[in-house]
Amino acid sequence: MAAVAIERVGAVAVVVIDNPPVNAASHAVRLGLLDAVAEIDGDPAITAAVVIGAGTTFVAGADIREFGKPLQEPQLPRVLDAIAVCSKPFVAALHGAALGGGFELALGCDARVASPGTIVGLPEVSLGIIPGAGGTQHVPRLVGRIAAIEMICAAKRIAADKALAMGLIDAVAEGDLRSAAVAHAAGMKAKRRLRDLPVPAEDAAAIEAAAQAALKAGRKRPQVQAAIDAVKLSAELPYAAAMVREREIFQQLRNGPEAAALRHLFFAEREAAKVPGMEGAKSREVRRVAVIGAGTMGAGIAMCFIEAGLPVTLVEAEGAALERGMARIRKEYERSVASGKLDAAELERRIARLAPTTELASVKDADLVIEAVFEDMAIKKELFAKLDALAKPGALLATNTSYLDVDEIASATGRPEDVLGLHFFSPANVMRLLEVVRADKTAPEVLATAMAVAKKIRKLPVVARVGDGFIGNRIWGAYRQQTDFMVEDGALPQEVDAAIEGFGFAMGPFAVSDLAGLDIAFRNRRRLDATRDPRARYFEVSDQLCELKRYGQKSGAGWYRYAEGARRGQPDPEVTALVEKASAAKGIRRRAFTAEEIRWRALATMANEAAQLLDEGVAMRASDVDLVLVNGYGFPRHEGGPLFWAARQDPARLGQVLDEIAQSTGHGFRRGDVARWAKKG
Repeated sequence: MAAVAIERVGAVAVVVIDNPPVNAASHAVRLGLLDAVAEIDGDPAITAAVVIGAGTTFVAGADIREFGKPLQEPQLPRVLDAIAVCSKPFVAALHGAALGGGFELALGCDARVASPGTIVGLPEVSLGIIPGAGGTQHVPRLVGRIAAIEMICAAKRIAADKALAMGLIDAVAEGDLRSAAVAHAAGMKAKRRLRDLPVPAEDAAAIEAAAQAALKAGRKRPQVQAAIDAVKLSAELPYAAAMVREREIFQQLRNGPEAAALRHLFFAEREAAKVPGMEGAKSREVRRVAVIGAGTMGAGIAMCFIEAGLPVTLVEAEGAALERGMARIRKEYERSVASGKLDAAELERRIARLAPTTELASVKDADLVIEAVFEDMAIKKELFAKLDALAKPGALLATNTSYLDVDEIASATGRPEDVLGLHFFSPANVMRLLEVVRADKTAPEVLATAMAVAKKIRKLPVVARVGDGFIGNRIWGAYRQQTDFMVEDGALPQEVDAAIEGFGFAMGPFAVSDLAGLDIAFRNRRRLDATRDPRARYFEVSDQLCELKRYGQKSGAGWYRYAEGARRGQPDPEVTALVEKASAAKGIRRRAFTAEEIRWRALATMANEAAQLLDEGVAMRASDVDLVLVNGYGFPRHEGGPLFWAARQDPARLGQVLDEIAQSTGHGFRRGDVARWAKKG
């Protein structure tokens, strides 16, 4: 079947793009469009044309199968030039999604008609590039440079009603889209090329303010600056010259390391949904959820589901704790109302979906039960034994444990096939990552249900097998251990944090510990005391801080000292003294560390631990590991994750650093097969 076909409705040609599943602008589509434009231009019986997508969408963007490959002609700008010089007006009929190259195709037409609910946008900066087929030149002519900068640099997806109000589209069709677009095309007496429109005059200071705001929000990534520069060219150069420059910038970024990293993550998300052993498994229906525990995590998990429209039973052992949890949820939504992100009516609708109770038996109607109680194996096993008796047959029983053995938790029930881990990341209602922990006896349909539920609540699910800390916390623990050792050997916490932040992390490890609370990791270390090898190197300062009740931001002091209400701490001489005393007690002669050395040790440690997880089968793919670290632990997206990073380093140097880490760590250090898993792609 041809990717592009022409149908006739009177004197209007309807050009249908049919490239399932999302009508991506592939090479075949571009060729078909070019041929269709030529045929329409040469047919005197045709007075106008409509471009529409078959199925449920217009054109959702470029063909991802062409990413990272040599460009094939014709490229999209050539197609748009053909539409522009064609003597007949073209109308884009938009439905579903018109994103990236799809929206640039629409902008290359003479008018745009959309069905309600259509989403338009230019999300290229999220892939490390800029629009390369006129997006940075056409949008400013419609909405001005300020709005164009805001839209393009933030990779905004804009609903049809807002797009109409902005002037990005010409009409919203309440009835049949195809008929409305044909009527619109039939009524056009002349072409209306966006390239012929002037760029609206705007205050130079306001444009610069928008540019600086976009740069700050985009963390000054090169593609954000390039997008700003390209938008500004719309008023600085003739259209043709600006288009040439836009394409040059696009090509430079497309072949750069940042675009490669972001493409890697793009593909990784799609691969993560492919789970061996789940083929053909039918997911169970989840219509009601029960969350046990109304603390920070439990409240956040409950919010995920009520925001997705599902009713939630929120269970807490004591009434006072339940009231605090409900108050926490309401307060969070009230902040959203105050900021304009939510209206008061929606707040009340969400709260109405919550059924707070102190009766555990209330879980009997839930299709999915998620526990978010204290991180203690005995407590969790006791709870799951009760849930086994109370939950209805076929209900999923999920634990939100961060570290514990899900197989052991499942053993407390008579239905281990219904048990799995759903490890949310704090704050649960904000963080996109969800580690789905597949226990030894978890049924395929239970895993399939968990993946479907994750999609419904807009999470990114990554499947892991059982192992202490699963993927993320296991790697984070090794990383934290190595940063601790560097501090004991001579670095200071603020030096380590500065080096890591210099690589692109929003916060260094010691600042993160203060934010999370040092007592959480302290309790986990106590859990491991009985099995810790006494010959292994151990950093006592973390424990000493907790013994001094320095728990981080919540206590006003941790690795840093915090002024009242401050979110950023100041280096504390008391911590320096503790660290120096600990080094001296072990006979360690402290030395200086460069920022580069700190970064290399930290990142190589992550890659090494990731390789071990893959060797052990806890993680399925190197790309899964990268997704977890990027989406759950702040690894910079533009570096692609620890194994993507490792694949792009000199193997000899990486090996040398791992040798140094082995020497620093001492007894118990294990080396993963980094070379096997860190492959260039």
